[in-house]
Amino acid sequence: MQLNQVINQSTHPIEQAHYQQLCKGQFDQQGVLVLKNFLTPAALLAVVDEGDHKQHLAFFTESGHNVYLSPTDPSYPDDHARNQRVQSSKGCITDDQIDAHSTLRTLYDADDLKSFLAFVLNEEKLHPYGDPLSSINLHYASEGQELGWHFDNSSFAITLLIQSPTAGGQFEYVAKLRDSSQGDMNYQGVSEVLSDGVKGTKLAITAGDLVLFRGRDALHRVTPTEGDTTRMLVVLAYNSEPNVELSESARMTFYGRLQ
Repeated sequence: MQLNQVINQSTHPIEQAHYQQLCKGQFDQQGVLVLKNFLTPAALLAVVDEGDHKQHLAFFTESGHNVYLSPTDPSYPDDHARNQRVQSSKGCITDDQIDAHSTLRTLYDADDLKSFLAFVLNEEKLHPYGDPLSSINLHYASEGQELGWHFDNSSFAITLLIQSPTAGGQFEYVAKLRDSSQGDMNYQGVSEVLSDGVKGTKLAITAGDLVLFRGRDALHRVTPTEGDTTRMLVVLAYNSEPNVELSESARMTFYGRLQ
């Protein structure tokens, strides 16, 4: 399969310098970039079909965590923003479960896409994960499943919505809530979000949209899925350095296995 069969290149000419500059400018300013209808209709159908056929292989997890994705700090009370628990639940199939000739693999491996993403993200080069599970993940959220409020540990995330749910499943974020480079935790700001005193911005995403997001300093969540249609989302995970592996503890948590 050729890349022009996967990406809607008439709308998203990712190899052209002017388009790269346009996307980079928006991403630098807003910390989020939504590329609407990034996939061709045929490519989207192919990925949905693969997702439907592979869902029975998914490893499902449900966990409580704080928004910093870090161990509890006993110097603060349990209901403090530092330790307050939120819930996350989802299913996932891993890179080794994606077909060798999958539309997703054509997309992920494409040099033109990696060059485009590296430019927009201000990275010298992007590399796949060194472990066999983490590069391409397809996530499933059935009714009631959600991602609780959290900050990312990584500097950027690249996702592709494949199937929207009947209702719910909305991506919400509060931009620039902290400055992690300065060790800023902004407990007061986090507390206001967790108590619904501050509302997140809803990001309008539909099936086929590619999203780039800086979540290290932006608190974000995905609200619970409502209805019988499963929300399906692909995570395209790259690293700035070669041969980086997701930690064994993270692999066991997210995938239930190491390889």
